[in-house]
Amino acid sequence: MITVEEANQLISKYAKGFGTESISLEEGMGRILREPIVADRDFPPYDRVTMDGIAIRYQDYAAGTRSFGISGVAAAGAEKMTLNAANECLEVMTGAIMPAGLDTVIQYEHIEIKDGIATLQEDVNEQQNIHFKGLDRKQGDTVILPGKRIGSPEIGVCATVGRHHIEVSRLPKTIIISSGDELVEIDQTPEAHQIRRSNVYRLKTVLKHYHIQVDTAHLLDDYDAIVKKLRQYIQEYELIVLSGGVSKGKFDFLPKALEEVGVQKHFHRIAQRPGKPFWFGTKDQATVFAFPGNPVSSFMCVQQYFKPWLDQCLQLETQPLPMAALGADVTFKPDLTYFLEVKLDYTSAGQLLANPIKGNGSGDLANLVDADAFIVLPRGKELFQKGEVHPVIFYR
Repeated sequence: MITVEEANQLISKYAKGFGTESISLEEGMGRILREPIVADRDFPPYDRVTMDGIAIRYQDYAAGTRSFGISGVAAAGAEKMTLNAANECLEVMTGAIMPAGLDTVIQYEHIEIKDGIATLQEDVNEQQNIHFKGLDRKQGDTVILPGKRIGSPEIGVCATVGRHHIEVSRLPKTIIISSGDELVEIDQTPEAHQIRRSNVYRLKTVLKHYHIQVDTAHLLDDYDAIVKKLRQYIQEYELIVLSGGVSKGKFDFLPKALEEVGVQKHFHRIAQRPGKPFWFGTKDQATVFAFPGNPVSSFMCVQQYFKPWLDQCLQLETQPLPMAALGADVTFKPDLTYFLEVKLDYTSAGQLLANPIKGNGSGDLANLVDADAFIVLPRGKELFQKGEVHPVIFYR
């Protein structure tokens, strides 16, 4: 049995990229960018009016002029206008190019217009209400670095620089497999000795967040059939996620079956609660995560191990885990790392607070609904006092 730290290191060691692919910008939401996005011109590309109103020469205002004759209108989308006459102005619309010869914009709310004359009602600052060319970024600047998960802001920037196709991390061909004779489909009515197949659906949502298309399968407790199917899956898929069948029961066939089909075991069992029987291995292009069948165990292992591994494979930029203060004393005697379910809140001082939501073991999937995260309590001590600060793994 290895430690949590050793498991993290081993899993990270076997992280590998799946290459890249070019996709349309409209398909980019949630994908991981793998190329720099460079400004093809200045941001903004011209001195841009930021208020509907009038544009004047500040020197006229500084000389005492407070009323200006309106000589025309500069609209957004129109070519650049020029006005060099003293004590004259142009009406300007938000988004328009700042007219040549003028340098200050006064919004309509601060002027009165009558008979073609605009009279100022408020004090004016030189160059106000202008978004100057290149103020945000210069042509040739890198606006988005590789490794960014693409969201709405990134889509907007890519569109602005004319990138209708972008290079992103290719996603692995993936299958999620449940196991066990006790499982039936969610649209079936289980017998007294059966339960519905839920882990697959929960695991699938995690992969959906990465936009990975997932195949699913189920293995009954038949060793020869399991070996036959695993041999097929190892050839077809780059990522294989299994749920159940990895503990020490008489029908937990997966560790032996994975060994028989040639998957190299890197570890089996971690000094943690929940999720101790977690199994991890690789063969050729395939990486195999075999999680315990208990729902809290499998869910925790996905958050702690699988998602960081996948982030690393896809070259997603990541941040260290946030820290939170325990909201109550916790006693835990086994010499194991304890991933405790917690409800998150904030103190009046803005500190993140983790309130324990103790369930009824690793089979209590309903308790996950009441919590927001796992707080990671290290092995080597029994009492964790209220106010102690430890890392938290958000799953909301």
